[in-house]
Amino acid sequence: MFDLQGLNIYLIGMMGSGKSTVGPLLAKHLGYSFLDTDTTIEQLVGQSVTEIFQTVGETEFRQIETQVLAEVSAHLRLIVATGGGIPIEQENWNHLHQGLVIWLDPPIEVLVERLKDDTTRPLLANSTDLQSKLEIMLAKRRERYSEADIQISIAQNLTAEEIVDRILAAIPTVLKAPISIPG
Repeated sequence: MFDLQGLNIYLIGMMGSGKSTVGPLLAKHLGYSFLDTDTTIEQLVGQSVTEIFQTVGETEFRQIETQVLAEVSAHLRLIVATGGGIPIEQENWNHLHQGLVIWLDPPIEVLVERLKDDTTRPLLANSTDLQSKLEIMLAKRRERYSEADIQISIAQNLTAEEIVDRILAAIPTVLKAPISIPG
């Protein structure tokens, strides 16, 4: 195996990319705790993400998201499933880079299939063309997502366990070897 020295792992990517599904499995493999930022925000505020968007709007939601991420990044040994928009804000990106950032990257067709009946995503509400909406969102986020330490391309037929196996295989390729100082 490898030694992460308590380094947090942040899963980024579009809604529907599997962060909340893969995260707990990865945490179990590494002996880490799992945290989903959206769930944490819902518990903190006492409302669903959809309700937060409806009552205070996206700007206020993003501020809460940044606060939660700042607090989470102070801890160690966490696998964190982030909201899809978290990496867009520079302040958030600074927090993410205190750990290892992994982009789960399925094709748009997979996202459409996973999200077509999901009514809990406020950014997709009132969208008549789900594929176009997701393509536009990904186009705005792709540059930042591509700055992740690891990108995991996800085909439609991959199981969550197979994705975890790919992540575990990729992690050692980006870890810096410890420096030994001759004594």
